[in-house]
Amino acid sequence: MVFEGKEPRAAVFLDRDGTVNVDKGYVHKIADWEWIPGAIEAIGLLNRSGYLVVVVTNQAGIARGYYNHETVAALHQHVDSLLKAENCWINAYYLCPHHPEYGSVRECNCRKPLPGMLLQAAQDLNIDMSRSWLIGDKLSDTEAGFAAGVSPILVRTGYGDQEREMADTGVQCEADLLRAVRSICSLENPQIK
Repeated sequence: MVFEGKEPRAAVFLDRDGTVNVDKGYVHKIADWEWIPGAIEAIGLLNRSGYLVVVVTNQAGIARGYYNHETVAALHQHVDSLLKAENCWINAYYLCPHHPEYGSVRECNCRKPLPGMLLQAAQDLNIDMSRSWLIGDKLSDTEAGFAAGVSPILVRTGYGDQEREMADTGVQCEADLLRAVRSICSLENPQIK
């Protein structure tokens, strides 16, 4: 999906496991999907505020042979149906199926902390990176954000509490996805809290 001829839009890139849903280790089964409290509300707030919502997720379970692309696509379709029932949506999903020790591809530019998924999304979706954000629970997320030219926020869900001890003091930290989104949206509209 490529958007041409339109004014570039701001996006909020979301890490998946540990940020949007509870990280149960290689989440790929519909039965294992569990929203982090407030995540649906956060996505809806981004939709209403005019941000593109783009999930960028490392899925090394594919390289390890635990599941395949089709399994992840089916899970994301399920997530989309849950969001549709709440009148909200994710605009696009980007995943990195690679791992440096497993699978046929050991080196890539898409596995976070590298910015490949974000840069590809920026090209595909006509995203203004200077007005965009990335929210994640790992330093690899914040590093990918910096490398892509977006403002990162580290959330304390998932691995975030452990990782924030090592985070650059210049990295914004919020309790969870909803608080991070409220912070972003309040910069555009101070009435949102």
